[in-house]
Amino acid sequence: MGVELLDLSVPITTGMPVYPGDPEVAAVPALTVADAGVNVLRLHMGSQTGTHVDAPFHIDDALPRLDELPLSRFTGPVAVMDARGLPPRAPIGPDLLPDGLAPGVVLLIATGWSEHWGSEDYLAHPFPAPETAEAVVAAGVRTVGVDALSVDRTPPPGADGFSLAAHRVLCGAGAVIAENLTGLDRVLAARDAGRAVEVSLFPIALAGADGAPVRAVARVGE
Repeated sequence: MGVELLDLSVPITTGMPVYPGDPEVAAVPALTVADAGVNVLRLHMGSQTGTHVDAPFHIDDALPRLDELPLSRFTGPVAVMDARGLPPRAPIGPDLLPDGLAPGVVLLIATGWSEHWGSEDYLAHPFPAPETAEAVVAAGVRTVGVDALSVDRTPPPGADGFSLAAHRVLCGAGAVIAENLTGLDRVLAARDAGRAVEVSLFPIALAGADGAPVRAVARVGE
């Protein structure tokens, strides 16, 4: 069994799901081979489109922007939190945190909610409770990813309950957050087979940004 590369990203397409209120996505031809000799897409999207990372600046003007963070913040060995099987909008407690959390480790939270991508059910994802985020920060982890729309509760359309509690804990500690990951079941399977996993979450180099789309890729060892 050789080294494998696993794509953990959702594709960017016209009309794809976005967080309620974020810019809608359009990826349409700007130039074509037939008319201009080349194919070029015109892109319209927000910085939080698809599989993306949040910089701390996302929730506080005083916190670091995307281009002020070290590249090491976007890659590292993986620890996976198996939070699958929870009911909709359930808080994820610290009792599910895996062993091996330490500075430089990337914590990936597998809720299984990526199977609802593209449906209204995607908004009803579980989310790490504030005390879980606090335990992650206390362990020295500064990179967290989740296969869901947010690390905080997403309220139903038209309902109250918007929160940034986990964002504030993580970003307040200088952490970056990757959201809308997919395929974390494969990462769990690799871990259960005793294979080492590293992940890369490098964002587009947007100057002064609150976040940016990423091509999230896991490297699974032999």
